[in-house]
Amino acid sequence: MTYTIAFFGTKPYDEVSFDKVNKKFGFEIKYFKGHLNKNNVMLTQGADAVCIFVNDIADAEVLKVMADNGVRLLALRCAGYNNVDLSAAQANRITVVRVPAYSPYAVAEYTVALMLSLNRKIPRATWRTRDGNFSLHGLMGFDMHGKTVGIIGTGKIAKILIQILRGFGMNILAYDLYPDYNFAREHQVVYTTLDELYHNSDIISLHCPLTDTTKYLINDYSISKMKDGVMLINTGRGQLIHTNALIEGLKNKKIGYAGLDVYEEESEYFYEDKSDKIIDDDTLARLLSFPNVIVTSHQAFFTHEAMRNIATTTLENIKSYTEGKNLINEVKPK
Repeated sequence: MTYTIAFFGTKPYDEVSFDKVNKKFGFEIKYFKGHLNKNNVMLTQGADAVCIFVNDIADAEVLKVMADNGVRLLALRCAGYNNVDLSAAQANRITVVRVPAYSPYAVAEYTVALMLSLNRKIPRATWRTRDGNFSLHGLMGFDMHGKTVGIIGTGKIAKILIQILRGFGMNILAYDLYPDYNFAREHQVVYTTLDELYHNSDIISLHCPLTDTTKYLINDYSISKMKDGVMLINTGRGQLIHTNALIEGLKNKKIGYAGLDVYEEESEYFYEDKSDKIIDDDTLARLLSFPNVIVTSHQAFFTHEAMRNIATTTLENIKSYTEGKNLINEVKPK
């Protein structure tokens, strides 16, 4: 019998990418637009595996129903898995796999795009010229060359970002629990403490995973240690930043710019068209009101290459499971 996969939280571009790659795998895929949760988990009946994305919920209650429906594999088509109760998955004998990397270039390049857009005020300049206003007043930026960037977390994405920024002639400070000193020597990166990074960086970019330790890493206290007018970039996870603290930092001019591709309460809004509705999240609405803030909808990963890699790795993970092979991308509770 054909192996059946229930996909949740799917968009048209997901279907295009997965249908194309699935031609060489031959799985039966059932697409559902809604995010997986306790109210629609009954749709997993008849599925052998379930595939979810970042805003789907796989908590203990959902996983129990999935297991009762005969689901034995949960395949995440993303790197993060903080939306999955791994202990409950293990207790219900559901194997969890993920896509640990799909295009570090996509996210690194997008991070630079946010830096440049904020610095040179490109969105504001575009709005003006479309309205016939060609004044330069209020559009002044700064040379990136010679400035100092603080990189928190030095995994694959951050290392590509560092190489790009070194090409701009920027100085790089970095913090990581597990420093790569060989890379640092090769690319003139200085590993330092968080306090020193906060104190000396003109731009700070977040690339660490979301854990109990890093949740709200950027808060009132850490912001107080930063340079006045610092630029803060987050293309990692929304809960790395305490949003109310960020807003206070923007109000008192401690933070001069913020580029956010993620938001701690993004699941209600990101990836959805809400243009005909009032945003009732007061915190998000406040963020969107600042002229020195760019908020985008978790799109840093979104390139043709990344979507192809996500589809390929996800289906390869499922194929390996069906064939009883070693699962190199399995996620287990710690």
